[in-house]
Amino acid sequence: MSRAENLALVREYTKSDSLIKHMLAVEAAMRAYARKFGEDEEKWGTVGLLHDFDYERWPNPPDHPLQGSRILKERGYSDEIIYAIKSHASYLTDCPRVSRLDKALFACDELCGFITACALVRPNRLEELEAKSVRKKMKQVTFAAAVKRDDITSGAADLGIDLDEHIQFCIAALREAAAELGLLPATVAHSTEDRQDAAGLDSQGIR
Repeated sequence: MSRAENLALVREYTKSDSLIKHMLAVEAAMRAYARKFGEDEEKWGTVGLLHDFDYERWPNPPDHPLQGSRILKERGYSDEIIYAIKSHASYLTDCPRVSRLDKALFACDELCGFITACALVRPNRLEELEAKSVRKKMKQVTFAAAVKRDDITSGAADLGIDLDEHIQFCIAALREAAAELGLLPATVAHSTEDRQDAAGLDSQGIR
């Protein structure tokens, strides 16, 4: 499937702009890791882009991601792509993360949501954002409180990447897609709404 077809599928099932941008963010990180590891960038990008496409309609486990998996199967996506997407849901105990693809998706998912939250409260968004600032925000339990910090740390460890290196790598990947993610530097002081979006970031868009 082409990226245009993948994006059309996302938009068919998802109306939330923040959730779509989350999937685009994870796609950007997954593509970057595919290049780093010498893997198939289109396959890895597809997994990142589609991993939450069913979440808005079926937010409760195990419907997400099983409903989406059924749809992907019907539309001809490979078993490898479908399995990787299923494996990002830790409650699906019959789908352990085995491949590097599986592990990369899990490692990027929550972290991309958290990096987005960090960027939204900065006037320069992703510019000059560093891993140490993200780590500092991770210690603030009320900031983007629904993001699972343990998933971020365990995801990096399972992928075999130092946490600071992983954070910085994902920041760089998101910078490359900043325009599509709505994370270009603000021309004026960031709004109260942005602060509220970041501080109250819920499970939508970071599953």
